[in-house]
Amino acid sequence: MTALVGPNGVGKTNLLEAVGYLATLGSHRPGQEAALVRAGADAAVIRAAAVRSGRTMLLELEIRPGNGVRGRVNRASVPRSRDLLGIVRAVLFAPEDLALVRGDPEERRRFLDTLAVQRLPRYLAVRQDYERILRQRNTLLRSAGGRLPAGTGLATLDVWDDKLAAAGAELWVERLRLVRLLSPLVERSYQELAACSEPVGVAYASAVLGDVVADPDPEPSVLARALRDRLISGRAREVERGVTLSGPHRDDLVLSVQELPARTHASHGEAWSLALALRVASHRLLAAEGEEPVLLLDDVFAELDRKRREQVAAVAANAEQAIVTTAVAEELPSHLRASMFHVEPGSIRAAETT
Repeated sequence: MTALVGPNGVGKTNLLEAVGYLATLGSHRPGQEAALVRAGADAAVIRAAAVRSGRTMLLELEIRPGNGVRGRVNRASVPRSRDLLGIVRAVLFAPEDLALVRGDPEERRRFLDTLAVQRLPRYLAVRQDYERILRQRNTLLRSAGGRLPAGTGLATLDVWDDKLAAAGAELWVERLRLVRLLSPLVERSYQELAACSEPVGVAYASAVLGDVVADPDPEPSVLARALRDRLISGRAREVERGVTLSGPHRDDLVLSVQELPARTHASHGEAWSLALALRVASHRLLAAEGEEPVLLLDDVFAELDRKRREQVAAVAANAEQAIVTTAVAEELPSHLRASMFHVEPGSIRAAETT
């Protein structure tokens, strides 16, 4: 257990964000890549030594807005930055995660897709393919000017329908499998963190799939056909609006507390505990399937009462490696034995172990 202690604004979160970026090739804070680069600089560099199976590997990422991300392993360049995925495994909880419960469906879809990439790095390419096809199809819909295309235009739309249906099916297969695996872990984690027996639920909602969501192992061909049929039946409305209205990009991860929608009915404490339970469950799932990821907890204790702090500390103490941040050392539970580091602008210094 490592604790980073320091006032707000000195860079504690930047350290956790850097580890999280190595694990997912993305920041937990939505926004442009330019926000990751120091003002006035051209690029940001993340350099880390990771130990896996007793072997130390040096990872380097250069983030250059507008020119993508370049990576190196042990000083050797990798063809694609995504080749770094899987070397560092980490799960990060931050105050922004309250949006997983309170925010828009996009936040929950991003949570699922980010976790899917950590489980299966190839999923990143699948997601990127879907997003590229979606952009192309939307461009074609807008170019129709609100009227159904004829001739080659209609044939072209048919082609993009097929491409979107195939890519969408790949996304759905992994998302549905992930929700099925995650659901019992979220329920268990919530009960531990909240120290209660309130039932919580996690379900995948898709207007296209309907009852197919209940299938424990749906065939990709079934999923693709469902999306293809929906695209055909809704074509006139999509052409009129110039946007794709059906597909995985419109779905949601439905969270509930006591069988009520968590987004509208959960108290602040319940929402906070549920968001944290999603991350703890993710950590447990990844640990069960491979090397245990680093658990990163950013300013988690400030929002919790004493009892819940103790519950979180107990969960964190069971992790192989955990890094927590706090503005005030007194917020850390007294029994939490951690290596303490004081963070100041431009420097980090070790303190006595508590």
